[in-house]
Order: sequence, then structure tokens, then C-alpha cells
Amino acid sequence: MSITRTLVFLVSITAISLLAHRYVYVRLVRDAEWSPRIRRSLGFVLGLLAVSPIGAMISTVFFGRSVTKPFTFVAMIWMGTMLYLILGTGLAEIVRLVVRVVRPEAMSGDRRVFLVRALSGIVAAAASGVAAYGIGHALAGPERKRVQVALAKLPVSKQGYRIVQLTDVHVGPTIGRDRIERIVADVNALAPDLVAITGDLVDGSVDALRRHVEPLGGLRAKDGVFFVTGNHEYYSGADEWIAHLATLGIRTLRNERVAIGGDDGFDLAGVDDFRSGTYGNGHGPDLARALDGRDRSRPVVLLAHQPKQAFEAAERGVDLQLSGHTHAGQIRPFDWLVRLEQPFLVGLHRLRETTLYVSPGTGFWGPPMRVGTTSEITELVLVRG
Repeated sequence: MSITRTLVFLVSITAISLLAHRYVYVRLVRDAEWSPRIRRSLGFVLGLLAVSPIGAMISTVFFGRSVTKPFTFVAMIWMGTMLYLILGTGLAEIVRLVVRVVRPEAMSGDRRVFLVRALSGIVAAAASGVAAYGIGHALAGPERKRVQVALAKLPVSKQGYRIVQLTDVHVGPTIGRDRIERIVADVNALAPDLVAITGDLVDGSVDALRRHVEPLGGLRAKDGVFFVTGNHEYYSGADEWIAHLATLGIRTLRNERVAIGGDDGFDLAGVDDFRSGTYGNGHGPDLARALDGRDRSRPVVLLAHQPKQAFEAAERGVDLQLSGHTHAGQIRPFDWLVRLEQPFLVGLHRLRETTLYVSPGTGFWGPPMRVGTTSEITELVLVRG
């Protein structure tokens, strides 16, 4: 990411965070008419928390992940908790409005203060409870999920062929070597025919995360381990990561395809991330190039980070596309924001003759929380049909 983009991002996020915290402070603290001492203390704490995520990002750059991980973890947890505080504060606004209309006398004097304080306590308790549940669910690690996919052109010899998909692992500030070791052990226990990593593997430079991704070199699959870029690789130095993953035995497919299983097999294709062309480094998705000259009697499995790439895949006769990117919304009910940007959120979908599978992701991004969603290691079993 360029310096200008980084500065714009940091300033924008900081401004939004400060405004959000100001809103929560006004409605849950100031309006509750707590004592001046309590208001000052809570205002100071909320101000620090408002800049903590940005502070964590910046401090990690200067001091390294190992030093700043505890601070980053707390800041990210607060980010997720704050989302529920904002949601709860908005719902409390509706309650106050209803009371003002139905029983206006309750919105004056001591009764108003009692109501506002009660609502503040309920919102704080509910947000904390949901956040605690989400943290526990996320830190429990990914589940192993088995999905059967029927492909009309699948050769008899490939009946039952198993692809294990990993995606959106987000090795970085809050996910490190210990979790990667567990993921690798779980994948190898499945003894897959092929491993596909569909982007957003990392959040950070090769130098910062080299030790944490090292266990990926232990992935074992009969026909190899393949990778395509996600948008976060382009924030972290995509070319450097592609080169480093090669040293771990992971092949990146950049708008190209390979034959799996010889003449009696299928084609595996991979394309750059949907928006990679905007970063000016010579990258960009080119499905036409990846499929050029292919034998249409052979099924083709496409690795593409973003689900929206399935529209072109359907036009070009791809049999199966594997994607991630959405995290299935990760923290509900905020999945509606993801739905504004992606037409497919999670699971199996059908477009013309193309099957699309969208994984909810193997890790998490930002807040170490999963609410209403799960992380998974996906075992896709190909069958004729």
C-alpha cells in the first residue's frame, strides 16, 4: 500500500473511531448524568480506546509483532466490542423515542436519569456478553467441514477426489505460529489429494511473519499445495510473499492453470485478486489467459479469492470456483455490510453450469471474534453428477 493510501486510511479510520466513541460517550455516559469524576474518567478511557487500534497498527510497524501482540489483541477485542456498543446504543435510542411518545412524563427529572442509566447498563452488559462469546468461538479454532460437489465432467478415476481449502487465515497481529501449526496438523490428518489456499493468507510483511508462516511448509497433499492472492496480500507485499511461499513448497497460480492427474484428470486454474490491478504492480485478474487453449471436455476448478469473480467464471464455462473473502460476515448482524459488496456470502451456489463454494474463512480479521459464523477447514469431495 502506498504512503498516501496508508495516511488516508489511518486518518479516515481515526476520525470515524473518534466520532463513534463520542456518540457512545454522549448517549451512555453524559446523558446518564453520572458524577463529573465518573464522566471524566470514562471519557478519558474511551478516548484512549478510540485510538488504540490505530496505535496498535503503528506500534507493530516500529516495535514488531512479538512486542506489541498483547496490546494489539486488547485493541482488536475493543474494536469488536465497540461495534456492539454502537448497535446497542442505537437500539436504546429507539427505546427512548418510544418512551417519549408513549409516556412523556418518564423522560423528565429523576425518572429520565433512571431510564438512561438502566439502558446504559443493559447495553454495556449485552455488548460485553456478546463479545465474550465471539472471542471464545473465534479462539476455539476452525472446524473441519466436508462438502460434496458434483461435477458433470469429472473423470471416473477422480471420483471422490478431495481438495482441502484454506482461506482468509490472516496470519498477522492476532494469528500466529501456534494456530498455523494446529491448522497444518488438521489438514494433514485429512490426507488430502490437493490443498488450495484462496487468498488473504497474511497481514504483514515477509520479514515480520516469516517465522509464523513457516509451518505451512509442512502441508502435505498428493498433488501439491496451491495459492492465489487475496486483497490483503497487496497490502503486505504480494510479490515478496509469492516468492517466499515458493520456498515453502506452495505454488502460486497467477492467471494460469495446471493439469491435475494427467490426461484422465482435471484442470486447476487460479487468478489474481479481483482488485489487484488497482495497485499498479503488474498484477490483475485475467481469467481468459488462465483458460486459454484448454480442453473443454476436462473439468476446470478455479481458485479466485472474491466470490464476485464467479460471474465471469460462469460465462467462461468454469465447473467449480473456490472462494473466500467474505468471512460469512464474521460478526453478525454486520454481515449485511458484506452483502452490499459481495453477491454470495457463504456456502454452495449455482450460476449456470458453474458451482461456487464460498468458505467462511479459516481465521478471522480485525477483532478476534466470530458471532453467528464459524471458521472452517473445508474438505471438498468431488463426485460425478
